[in-house]
Amino acid sequence: MGPKRVEFQGAEKNSLIADRYGAGEQPVIMLHGGGQTRHSWDAASRRIADLGHPVYSLDQRGHGQSGWVSSGNYAFDDFARDLVAVTRQVGALHRQKPVVVGASLGGFAGMLAEGRENPGGLAALVLVDITPRIDMDGVSKILGFMGDRVDVGFDTVEEAADAIARYLPNRARPKDLSGLSKNLRLHEDGRYRWHWDPAFLKTDRHSNPDQAAAAQDEMIVAAGNLKLPVLLIRGRNSELVSMDHVKEFQALVPHARFTDIHDAGHMVAGDKNDVFAGAVEDFLIALKADAEPA
Repeated sequence: MGPKRVEFQGAEKNSLIADRYGAGEQPVIMLHGGGQTRHSWDAASRRIADLGHPVYSLDQRGHGQSGWVSSGNYAFDDFARDLVAVTRQVGALHRQKPVVVGASLGGFAGMLAEGRENPGGLAALVLVDITPRIDMDGVSKILGFMGDRVDVGFDTVEEAADAIARYLPNRARPKDLSGLSKNLRLHEDGRYRWHWDPAFLKTDRHSNPDQAAAAQDEMIVAAGNLKLPVLLIRGRNSELVSMDHVKEFQALVPHARFTDIHDAGHMVAGDKNDVFAGAVEDFLIALKADAEPA
C-alpha cells in the first residue's frame, strides 16, 4: 500500500502537500533541499515508517505540488515559519512533538524553526549535509545548475537526465526515469521544467553575497540555541560542508552526534540511501531507548 497524500497549511495560509507513510506514535517530518521535491525521500520514508513511525514527506513552499506563494517570500525564515506551522499541525494529530529530518534548505528551516522561531517545538533534529556556515562556491554551483534552462526547460525527460548527469558525473545515470519525472512539470508549450517556482532563485538570501553572509550569521545564532537531540549527517565528498564547518558546528552544538558517509556528496540520500537511512534509523532507535524509563 502506497503513501497517503495529505495537505497542511503554511505560515501564509499556503498549501503544503505531503505523503504520509506508516503509523505509530513518534511522527517524523522529512524536508527536502532546494529545487527538490518530497519524492527525494521515497525510499528513506518507507524504511523509517517500517520502524513504527508516521512519516510525513513534505513538499516545501514553491516546490513539488505545494503552492507557489504570490508574495515571492522564499527566504530561509519563510521556510522555517512554514515548518513551525506544520509541526504544530502534526503535533496536534499525534499529540507528540515530531522529529525533523532536513536536507540542505530543509536543514536550514529546521535550525531556524527550533533555534529561533519556536524553541522546544521539535523532539529531535537530523541535519543532512548542512551546517550554519557552508562553502559559497558550492552554493554557486548548485544555483547555477538550478538556474540553467529554468526558463526554456527541456524537450524531454531524457534531456533533463542528461543535464543532471553532466552536473553529477560521479553518479550513474538511471535507466528508469520515472523518479526524475516526478521532479519535472510538463507545461502547455510541451516543454518540461523543474517542479519549483523560479521566483525561489530571486531571493536575495540565495543570490546576494552580503545577504547570504547575514543569513549564515543568523544560522550560527540559531544553532547555538539548539538544546534538543541533534544528528548531523555529512557526505564525505560534500561540495558544501567541509570538516572545518563540522567542527564549528560541533563547538556550537557539543551534544550533537555526527555521521560521515563515505562516497556520498551533498545529495547524501540519493548517493547512499541505504547508509543514510540506516544512520537515521539508529538515531531514532537511540532516541526511543533514551525516552524509555530505566
